[in-house]
Order: sequence, then structure tokens, then C-alpha cells
Amino acid sequence: MALTLMEGNEAVAWGAIASGCRFFAGYPITPATTIFNTMLKLLPPLGGTCLQGEDEIASIGYCLGASMAGLKVMTATSGPGISLYSEHISFAIGSEIPIVIVDVQRLGPSTGSATRGADGDIQFLRWGNSGGLPLIVLAPVDVRDCFILTMEAFNLAEVFRCPVIIASNKEIGMTKESIDLDKLKQPKVENRRPPLPGESFFPFKVSEGRSVPGFLPIGGEVLVRQTSSTHGPDGYITTDNQEITEYLNRLNHKLKTSGDRLTFYESQIAEDAETLILTYGVTARAAKMVVEDQKKKGRPVSLLVLKTLWPVPDDFIRHQARSAERVVVLEMNLGQYVREIQRILPNKRVEFLGQMNGTLITPRQIEEAIIRG
Repeated sequence: MALTLMEGNEAVAWGAIASGCRFFAGYPITPATTIFNTMLKLLPPLGGTCLQGEDEIASIGYCLGASMAGLKVMTATSGPGISLYSEHISFAIGSEIPIVIVDVQRLGPSTGSATRGADGDIQFLRWGNSGGLPLIVLAPVDVRDCFILTMEAFNLAEVFRCPVIIASNKEIGMTKESIDLDKLKQPKVENRRPPLPGESFFPFKVSEGRSVPGFLPIGGEVLVRQTSSTHGPDGYITTDNQEITEYLNRLNHKLKTSGDRLTFYESQIAEDAETLILTYGVTARAAKMVVEDQKKKGRPVSLLVLKTLWPVPDDFIRHQARSAERVVVLEMNLGQYVREIQRILPNKRVEFLGQMNGTLITPRQIEEAIIRG
């Protein structure tokens, strides 16, 4: 593919295809529909399947079934659809079903403003599952990120057998930029691992040296049990306290102890800067402009753009903020991720600049916040 003009949603679809995704199901919703449209063009010629479900719940259910049968799968929606996805997200966490979910956020609450962007789903993406177990949420900044982070999302879903959410928003998803996909350095494509040879197969048995069970598809020659209830290694429902404890601890630890593997970011750290700007998503673009402008004026400011939001990379954030006295958190909401930064950096002066009115935070607003401090 030569240099082309592409919006973020289209880049997500191309990233999915490059990762080996061959099944997509979704329900049309602004501003995520162009992911659906692009997958509808790309999948059939490759022998893949693209379905419109009767609603969001059915759509993600189709994806989970296809994933259990061995396919790489993706679905896409916006805030109202994510709310409906919640139960199936919990199912995917508990039964370790790989799936990539794209949330092209729009202004809420409820149906809100369909054509205006926001980052209002950030806390819901982490805590909107029953049980509160961790999952992975990645946040692209631009079209390039939409392609690369989608590939990374598929890799993480396959390796850790879990749902991975891409937290895009309307401004990223529907903004067109020039990109040459052939010149991007693409991550190596990962696939879920089968059971170790010579071992008796149980659908949720974890072999020594691994953190997730070996995968076999439902419908094959070997019987595979799946359930959304608490279960033991054999896949049968269990109420045994010890089995439940071991099962839930493993689901918790497999992500929380894999920090470096999960952490994506950009940073510009000036050791003599008193202020660190910390942000994510489309707001990072305005922040970069401010940092460059302040550098030219002889007023160095550090910048950390998080592209992994959950699990929170606590130690990494502490390291990046070590030389700063003040951390300014920028978000297109009324204050969600800033709570994590206040928790991680209790001895720093943490300030917040945010808004949720359907407009972008401007470089001028950021500059005023920096100077005001």
C-alpha cells in the first residue's frame, strides 16, 4: 500500500487484518461505524466473516463464539455499546477468551452527542466488569497508533488470553492523515499457544512455566468445556474455595505482573524541567506542541504520553516523574485517570486540566495551565 489518506478507524481495521483477524461482528454506531464498513470490505476477499448483529450484546457474543472456535476476532462500538458489552467482557475475562474491542468514545452520558469526542469511558473500561479483575486498555494518539496498537492489542489478547480494549475517540477515529502502512515497523504477530505435548488436556489447566492455559478450539476432536461460572482446571463449575482462590489470583496476577510487556508510551523527559505533562489519546497532540514551544522559549517541560492505561504502569510512571516537582494531567473528561496519578505520586503536586464539552483541549489552554503554576 502506497502513501494514502486514512482515518484512524480505517487504520484499526487494517491493523486487525495484518494481525490475522478473520472475524468481525458489530452494530452500527457513530463514531465507530467506519471500522465496521472497512472490515466489511476487507474480510470477505480473505475468506473472513463480517456480521452485523441484531444489537451490541449479540455482536460481541458472536465474537466470543468465533474466538472459542479458534479465530482472531474484533468488535467495535462507542460508549452506549460498551455499556451493553459489559457482561460479555466479564465472560471473556473469566473464561480467558481472546478478543479485541474498540471503543471509539463519544461525548456522554448515555447517548450524549454522537458526533463529538470525549474520553469519558476511561474508568468504565477498567471497572465495568463484574468482579473487578484487570484487563488491558490501550490508547492511540493518531492514525499510526491506530494501526500499530491494534496489532499489539491482538498480540496481547492471544498471549494472555484476555479481552484487550482500544480506547480511541471520535477525534482520532474520524480524522484522516497520510500514512504508508508498508513502511511501518510492524510487531511480530503472536498466536495463542496450544497445550504442551504429552500432557493430559484440561481446558483451564496451566502448565508449569506458563501463566495461561493451552488453547484448543471448541468443536474439534478434543472435548473443550467453557463456562462463565467459577470453574476448576477441568472446566466444570466449582464452589471449592481453594480452587476459586487459585483461579481468581491467577487471572489477577497474569496481567499485573507483566508490566513491561504491556507498557506502551512516548516520553520527552527534560531532567531540568520542574513540570511534567501527563496525558493520553488525542490530547497528546496539543501537549506535544506546547512542549516544543516551551523548549524554544527556554522553559523546558517534560511530557509523558501513556498508551497503556490499564493495568496502570505504576513503577514506570514513578520513574518518569522522578525529577518533576509538579505533574499536570490532561484529560478530555472531568477527571478520571488523574486519580491514579494522585495515588501513584502522593508526594508530587498533581494538577488537573480537563473538560468534557465536545471540544478538544487546546495548546493555549495547556500553556496557560503551565504558566499559571
